[in-house]
Amino acid sequence: MSDDTNYIRIAKAIEYINQNFKEQPSLSKIAEHIHLSQAHFQRIFTEWAGISPKKFLQYISLEHAKTILKNHKENSVLDATFHTGLSSTSRLHDLFIQIEGMSPAEYKNGGASLQINYSFSETVFGSIIIASTVRGICFMAFTEDHENAFTQLKAQFPHAKFVQQEDALQKQAISVFQLNHGDLSKIKLHLKGTEFQLKVWESLLKIPMGELTTYGEIAKGIGNDKAARAVGTAIGSNPVAFLIPCHRVIQSSGHFGGYMWGTTRKTAIIGWEGAKTHELG
Repeated sequence: MSDDTNYIRIAKAIEYINQNFKEQPSLSKIAEHIHLSQAHFQRIFTEWAGISPKKFLQYISLEHAKTILKNHKENSVLDATFHTGLSSTSRLHDLFIQIEGMSPAEYKNGGASLQINYSFSETVFGSIIIASTVRGICFMAFTEDHENAFTQLKAQFPHAKFVQQEDALQKQAISVFQLNHGDLSKIKLHLKGTEFQLKVWESLLKIPMGELTTYGEIAKGIGNDKAARAVGTAIGSNPVAFLIPCHRVIQSSGHFGGYMWGTTRKTAIIGWEGAKTHELG
């Protein structure tokens, strides 16, 4: 069975858990909700996440998020990262990414001089569209509708030439879902955004895998602690899902909050990264 099919089932289970969190539903109750036997649910969940459902749930609970934030009350995740450079505890940030913004001319002409390669792939969190120029990854989004995803890509670069093909840059980027760090240090992003957006997106890259931060901490980290709302808007405009980890930003209350590609998917990614970090550690 494909990772995509398993993710759909796991997502239904996670959504059910989120809705019934206070009741602490049993393994049998969750399995029954998604119409699987306990044994089958346990097996596909463990194959998908690498750990048992019970262990995984520890990483997606609100208490987990609150604990991380509490531990960084005086010295935030971003503060620590900015002051120590490339932290050895940051599984993702150590491996990539150098932001290379568009030139003013490219921004103005909507990518008229660009050829953009794009392809669709299956990941542990569902289908994605990923697009690249010769300079780096320029777009990545989770999608259930390929046609709509391509329309969104074209809206970002209305005058570019589009070719449906997978290239080496895309393959390197997708390998992050298997935690294959071999060539990730070579991955670059080719982003179109304002100076403020690029600054926010670059800050997101400094959040270590398995860690969480808040909108306020991001604002503080870029030198404008009153810009939390503007930071939220910039994060909501993130054109590259997962690689620019906007899923690691949550509300100061500890609630995970919204996500462009669905709150259930955000919860799943946070839990998966927490579990993988624990496993690698």
